[in-house]
Amino acid sequence: MASKRDSDSANGSIEKGPIEVAESPVVEKAVLDYGGDTTLPPPPNLTPEQERRLWRKIDMRIMPIVTIMYLCSFLDRGNIGNAKLQGLTTQLDLTGNKYNIALTMYFIPYCLFECPANLVLKKFRPSKWLPGITLVWGTIMTLMGLVKNYPQLVGLRILLGVTEAGLFPGVVYFLTLWYPRHMLQLRVGIFYGGATVAGAFSGLLAFGISFMSGTAGMLGWSWIFILEGIATVIVGVIAFFVLVDFPATAAFLTPEERAYVIWRKKYDNSSVGEEENFETRHLWAAFTDWQVWLQILVYMSVITPLYGISLFLPSIINGFGFDTAISQLLTVPPYVFATIVLLIFAVWSDAKKIRSPFIVAGLVMCLVGFAINIADVAIGAKYFGTFLVVAGSYAAFPGVVAWLGNNLSGHYKRGVGMAMHIGIGNFGGAIASNIYRSQDAPRYVLGHGIELMFVGIGFIALPITVLLYRRINAARDRAQLEAKANGITYSPEELRRMGDRAPDFRYIL
Repeated sequence: MASKRDSDSANGSIEKGPIEVAESPVVEKAVLDYGGDTTLPPPPNLTPEQERRLWRKIDMRIMPIVTIMYLCSFLDRGNIGNAKLQGLTTQLDLTGNKYNIALTMYFIPYCLFECPANLVLKKFRPSKWLPGITLVWGTIMTLMGLVKNYPQLVGLRILLGVTEAGLFPGVVYFLTLWYPRHMLQLRVGIFYGGATVAGAFSGLLAFGISFMSGTAGMLGWSWIFILEGIATVIVGVIAFFVLVDFPATAAFLTPEERAYVIWRKKYDNSSVGEEENFETRHLWAAFTDWQVWLQILVYMSVITPLYGISLFLPSIINGFGFDTAISQLLTVPPYVFATIVLLIFAVWSDAKKIRSPFIVAGLVMCLVGFAINIADVAIGAKYFGTFLVVAGSYAAFPGVVAWLGNNLSGHYKRGVGMAMHIGIGNFGGAIASNIYRSQDAPRYVLGHGIELMFVGIGFIALPITVLLYRRINAARDRAQLEAKANGITYSPEELRRMGDRAPDFRYIL
């Protein structure tokens, strides 16, 4: 569509780089439609205040429901740590490493099904797919409170992993379709803040639900699963009526507002928009992209400490010598602190338009926190160390996810690449499930030591990634100048097919 806004972007109000795009009316009509923009009126010229109001309007419609859904997701996968202290291991006879195996069996299908889930997200539509899987895993969570033996527990943990697999990568991918690159980490941070709030709620809920132990002949662990599962089912039902799909079909926006949002995304990381149609080559492009594999290492360096601390924090604090009820309550303050740090990092990172320094800061906090806990020091110091580990891992995580999402172009390449990133990276959760052994209590030297190893992997992989991004950006700067000097132009179709390999694409550091 032709509009003043398109003309403004071509004149430099939107950064496109000096590469020239070959003019072609045929290509313009056939290729340059992006997100349904040819069906909408020209995007309006908004003042900064009008734009802020528009994004607030979008935030209020999208962010609360996806955050609550993820709060339920993280609560349901991690509440087994609280249930452990409320009679789960005793009643189900989880001797030896049975408890750790039950944790591990969640992560295997969770990792394997994330990539397929992202591929079907656009086909089945976010407003149906995401609430649907929420409803299913909430039902599974409720049934977990009725298990009578170890095999039943493992079976339901496997099903929980299958059904929860599509939520986190699906929502993050969904957010990349709405928000420009430099607005993404705050939204991912708010969304992922549901996990930190879940960590705080989990201890409080477990403390309150523990008083129901014996009701209807069931111990406290059963009621933890049942009540939290029912809450998830209710959230899933509500999400069917609240969640929206894509900007072009968002009924809560005016046609002009939809046009503006699509325009912002169209010129966010490309001069012509991104490819939106699926082709098999998008799978291969994601699987062979060097940055995906390096970013997986960065991801694992943060997610392994995160899962280790979230699954075993009640047991770690219990090992300090506190009774069960006090241990549940003492898990709350570290998560409150982590939520505050997470939001500070997210706002600061988006404002500075850079990701890596904040991930490094989180890794440093994890390094210090685990070093304190592995040492033979006072209980007060160890408890302080848990604050650093929880805050460092949780606050760094949205930056890790947003970083790769910012640096992949093309709807399906980004969807597949982010699903690989999260899916393969989450095998760190399977590792974390098995390194805090009961025989190592209360110091858990093996568990803390392995977590330190993963933090060290991050300190190696992250600088390498930044260095390669810098070198490629500099090379593209030089190539653009040479192309302009030699009169080399690219058609819009060529630029779209190149995606994040296009000469006008710059990696965010």
